[in-house]
Amino acid sequence: MYNFKKQLLGMGIAASLLATATTQAADTEWKMATPWGGGPWLERDAKTFADYANELTNGDVSIQVFPGGTLGGALRVTNTVKSGVAQISHNYINYDYGTDPTAALLAGHSSGLTPEEFMLWMYEGGGVELYEAFRREVFGVVAFPCSTLGTEIFLHSSKKVQTLEDFQGLRLRTSGAWAEIASRLGASTVVMAGSDIYTALDRGVIDAAEWGSPELNKPTGFQNVAQYVILPGIHQSGGILECEVNVDAWDGLSEAQQSQLRLAGKLSVFESWLDSSFADLKAFKELEEGPNEIVQLDQSFIDAIYEETRTWEDEKAGENEWFARVLESQRTFKQSMTTWQDYRLPIGEMGR
Repeated sequence: MYNFKKQLLGMGIAASLLATATTQAADTEWKMATPWGGGPWLERDAKTFADYANELTNGDVSIQVFPGGTLGGALRVTNTVKSGVAQISHNYINYDYGTDPTAALLAGHSSGLTPEEFMLWMYEGGGVELYEAFRREVFGVVAFPCSTLGTEIFLHSSKKVQTLEDFQGLRLRTSGAWAEIASRLGASTVVMAGSDIYTALDRGVIDAAEWGSPELNKPTGFQNVAQYVILPGIHQSGGILECEVNVDAWDGLSEAQQSQLRLAGKLSVFESWLDSSFADLKAFKELEEGPNEIVQLDQSFIDAIYEETRTWEDEKAGENEWFARVLESQRTFKQSMTTWQDYRLPIGEMGR
């Protein structure tokens, strides 16, 4: 490369090429807005994508990651990117559920896709194409997956919850589609920022809360102020985090750079799945060995959640064309996944 540049200088054109490269580099020094105050989603996942973007573009796209609230409202990251205050984000699409409920299907919702199913659907089942088309048409941003969300803990709770009857009147912190579905199942739902959950649990303002997977919940200390850990995470069996890009900033990239950023997202999805899945093993083992009581939901309650979720899905699909398109794609894919049970042993059974 050095010898080639010297040849260009000898031909009298290197100066103009270098000037163009300098201008392009300045145009691609991007700010990344996030909702995250800290923890793995900021310190690991968002920065992993930024590192991959820098590496794959050979330094042409440099991304500086900012904590939630720095560049705009922590839960209004899409607006921050669309307006151009930040050129890119690391975000949870479900924060835009109020604008379009299709966001819940793409983020992960009750009885939805597992992390492994999400990755297969996204990259082999047409999910990525639907994701990009939906975000651009409805929200005016370019978006693609760039992290995986693991199966969550159903509840950290001060009350023992096993049955649908136990769920009645439970003061529950949640958000998105599950807030709506849980209310229909009898809970009294409250939407609040993650930073407020610990104090609300400790003071008895709420009875229970859902937040994330074992790895993500461990540093919050919820287990210290709520005796019961309720499983399985039927309300969020898996999910996806996204990177959004301002349309003008995206159009200013070459086609090669756009492909490189999409590849950075795909690599980040895979790496986040590896990191979070392995970290969940240790975090959950510590919960099991700690003073909390681990409680499993009755199958009748799980069945009720499935039934109510399907009713909710059908209602939304009847009202929203995008919701119907994504739901049909996911249901068709999930039906194909039933073949797994015919030739795969359940997890943990191999070699026994």
